[in-house]
Amino acid sequence: MFKAVLSDSNLFRDSISTIGELIDEGIFKVNKNGLSLIAADRAMVAVIDFKLPATIFEKFEVDKDQDIAVNITNLVSVLKRAAPNEKLELELKDNKLEILMKNSSTRKFTVPLLDISQEEIPPINQLEFNAKARIKADILKKGIDDADIVSDSIIFEATKDSFNMSASGDISSAELTLEKGNDALLDLNVTGIVKARYPLDYLKKMIKAAKLADDINIRWSKDYPMRMDFSSVDKVSLGFVLAPRVSEE
Repeated sequence: MFKAVLSDSNLFRDSISTIGELIDEGIFKVNKNGLSLIAADRAMVAVIDFKLPATIFEKFEVDKDQDIAVNITNLVSVLKRAAPNEKLELELKDNKLEILMKNSSTRKFTVPLLDISQEEIPPINQLEFNAKARIKADILKKGIDDADIVSDSIIFEATKDSFNMSASGDISSAELTLEKGNDALLDLNVTGIVKARYPLDYLKKMIKAAKLADDINIRWSKDYPMRMDFSSVDKVSLGFVLAPRVSEE
């Protein structure tokens, strides 16, 4: 048995919509602590780490640990029908996930459960990083959008005093620099000079989670996976691990 009521439909809809940019099916884990998902995209370039704690739900009932495997694309299509002021009710019934949207009316959708198994996921919790930065979400998004008009990859570089994003193409280049003390650079902790290149097509999808949090935690090392975390206190945690693109330099 699983039943949950969520008064803020935006939170769930925006989280799942961003996840749906990278994967088309996934297995949600449900237990007394809440709802979570860890999944990799088909190319194994990115890993998603999503947690929605039980405490944010108006009602959260589960009698045992359960897996809810669904088509994420289908789920996103359903959740996009929810208005911001509507209450969401989720319930497992007859091997389906039933979704009610309640306000002045009640609308019901059903999403069938899939028979899929959990794929092996890289051990993302064992990653160690030499650079850590906390940056305002809107500023990071601008840097990614700027880089996208000139290249298909972006370099993240940090020293003890500054954070830099840069991209260059055949004709143009783009760069964003934040010095320590800048209001948009909330925290910076670096060992040496740390530089790595990452694919923009993935970052453009991940940065859509910026609507979930005011600032973003980024951790990376030289030519090493990056971890990017979007979280709001006691609400939602959505993290991504992204494989590097080997430096061309």
